Amino acid sequence: MSFFKNQFANVVEWQEFRDDMIFYKWSNREIKKGSRLIIRPGQDAIFFNNGKIEGVFRDDGEYDIESQIIPFLSTLKGFKFGFNSGMRVEVLFVNTKEFVVKWGTQNAINIPTLGLPGGMPIRANGTFNFKVHDYIALIDQIAGVKDQYFVEDVKIRITSILDQLLMKWITREGKDMFNLQANSFDISKGIQEDLDMQMIKSGITITGFTVMSFSYPKEIQDMITKNASHGMVSDVGRYQQISLTDGMASGKMSGGGAASDMAGMMMGMNIAGKMMNQMNQNQPAPPQDAQPPVQPNGGGQKKPNFCPNCGEKTGAANFCPNCGEKLI
Repeated sequence: MSFFKNQFANVVEWQEFRDDMIFYKWSNREIKKGSRLIIRPGQDAIFFNNGKIEGVFRDDGEYDIESQIIPFLSTLKGFKFGFNSGMRVEVLFVNTKEFVVKWGTQNAINIPTLGLPGGMPIRANGTFNFKVHDYIALIDQIAGVKDQYFVEDVKIRITSILDQLLMKWITREGKDMFNLQANSFDISKGIQEDLDMQMIKSGITITGFTVMSFSYPKEIQDMITKNASHGMVSDVGRYQQISLTDGMASGKMSGGGAASDMAGMMMGMNIAGKMMNQMNQNQPAPPQDAQPPVQPNGGGQKKPNFCPNCGEKTGAANFCPNCGEKLI
């Protein structure tokens, strides 16, 4: 009799667990007397019947369903297993971890931009984070019709509306089309709020959203780079010098050998000459009312070698050493 009774017992557990699986539904089977529930770390087990949650169990471990689970079920706590009767109830196992997903625009998004009739084609990539938040909404919207749900299913839902949200938050408040990275925090925050409003209806909350980078078409990126270089050198002459240097370094200048060396020497002499002119221009001019310095000895008057009074040799003295006659 004991063997006959135990053959109906079963184990309720998450079978074929995968890291990218959000939930797994154990269903369409009767739970018999002697059955056991196994909850592993990072899992919650939800007993529900006819779409209504009977109980949620969060602590990992192994439990006897009859003695440890049924007493805590809301409407089934008085259920008694009979010899041939089992409990018809569904068990939903939910992955409680926070999922991190990479995203990227499949096609360029044409952002309306002044001067570009077709808009500015922009691509973007980054990550978003999410986790299951509301079990009632999850069962009502998704688990009621699906036996399992994957990260890829959430990613498809999010990327289907991501282009519109990127366009909305990039163009909002006049964002600088050529410096989107500087506004990436505000753009990311706005998109996260909108995505959360969309997904929370299904019991999933968006816990993070990040735009890692924006990318432009090559022609636009080259223009941005040149404009940045022009701004750094601040004048056309030096900008032309840098352009000439880049052309020689990249091999785009025709000719080689002596011709290339001569071009380099001429460019170097030209740059050196402009640097000298710039230095001379930067030197302060003397004040217009400056007077020439007063020179000693009467502004150039030569002292006599002999005293005009006594004829004594004077040397470099200002007065005669013999008679004291002033020599200047």
